[in-house]
Amino acid sequence: MTSTDKNILRIALPAIVSNITVPLLGLVDVTITGHLGSVAYIGAIALGGMIFNVMYWIFAFLRMGTSGLTAQALGGRRLDEVVLLLARSLAVASFIALALVALQCPLRELALFVMQPSVEVRSFATTYFNVCIWGALPTLSLFALNGWFVGMQDTRSPMLVAITQNVMNIVASLTFVFLLGMRVEGIALGTLVAQWIGFLLAVALCLRGYFTERHARHNVVGFSLARVVNDRSFTGFFRERLLRLSDYRRFFEVNRDLFLRTLCMVCVMLFFTAAGSWQGELTLAANTLLMQFFMMQSYVMDGMANAGEALCGRHFGADNRTAFRLTVNRLFRMGFLIAAIITVVYVLFGHALLRILSDEPSVVSAAGRYLPWAWSIPLAGTAAFLWDGVFIGLTAGRRMMQAMAAASVTFFVLYFLLREPLGNHGLWTAFMAYMLTRGGVQTLFYFTGKLPFKEVK
Repeated sequence: MTSTDKNILRIALPAIVSNITVPLLGLVDVTITGHLGSVAYIGAIALGGMIFNVMYWIFAFLRMGTSGLTAQALGGRRLDEVVLLLARSLAVASFIALALVALQCPLRELALFVMQPSVEVRSFATTYFNVCIWGALPTLSLFALNGWFVGMQDTRSPMLVAITQNVMNIVASLTFVFLLGMRVEGIALGTLVAQWIGFLLAVALCLRGYFTERHARHNVVGFSLARVVNDRSFTGFFRERLLRLSDYRRFFEVNRDLFLRTLCMVCVMLFFTAAGSWQGELTLAANTLLMQFFMMQSYVMDGMANAGEALCGRHFGADNRTAFRLTVNRLFRMGFLIAAIITVVYVLFGHALLRILSDEPSVVSAAGRYLPWAWSIPLAGTAAFLWDGVFIGLTAGRRMMQAMAAASVTFFVLYFLLREPLGNHGLWTAFMAYMLTRGGVQTLFYFTGKLPFKEVK
């Protein structure tokens, strides 16, 4: 194993653990709700969770944009810029969070209008929303902090935060619901408490690990930013640059493109779910099970992408083309090897996984008819995930957006062409084409020099 491989795994493995813990926050809520004795409670938590997932997913650019810019500044040893990026990202996250809180009533009513729940579910979902909206500030700020950690080549801190959040969510939710007798509001409060504790822990890890001389040698990059912050010249520089609107241009250019790219992705994923529901409850349930195969692979590949963000961004900032090319090559070799292993697991144990995910024979049988599509997911989607990491490291958000736009158009065109003759197979054909197009267009950009590194091919 080469040193590059070790660096990739050093960043990727903690990120994979963090990714696996993400869905547990929602799973804990649903599990506790399932013991409250009313279907309306389950529907309200599922609906409220989906509203916040979509809302926060749209603002995921706070993490992606911050990681690439920070890695570049670190690679170029622009340490004052590293500190400034952290403050700037947190400022933007706070502004967006405060806007969401201020607009909570129209946002809530719009979401409920679109979803059209029953009267009882609507009442409980409103309660859940009214509590969880106060988690916007810690959640979005944590996006910025996690992005900064990744840019600093550190995925262990986000992993510790994610694990702590899940443990606290379980403890708090159980306490509020079963000891204090709360219902939906107790589950919402448990989530809110976990969000704030996770954010405060991230702040503590950041200050302790990067802004104190004593612990500098223990962090990933091996130095402290305390001297930068304490330098008198930095104080004036920081105040001037943090408030200078023109300096936000680059930040918003990158994040604007990432926002549009994420918006396209959200549209495709939501439409995929809706298109399955139009074919009946059985097909919707079958597709839901099969999408878990996609989600399981994404937890691993997102971790590999995090390694690409951190390492490629750092090499780009240092203008080290040789190290950059080597990292990309090793990243893809390891990525496709892992994808091949996942494919073999899906082929050998796919039916067993379906039976674990559901004990309803009709749903398992329906999902089994489309199981070969799940076998195709790892190899079809790997390039898209890995290129996303490389492009984020290069802050090539415009190219990511263009690739996603092309893939989204491909998805919708193929779906409407194939839905009549192929039914649900047409939907899955469109989704596979969407993944392949994303990776294919980004590959084309890379090998035709349409990236900041003109000599990278």
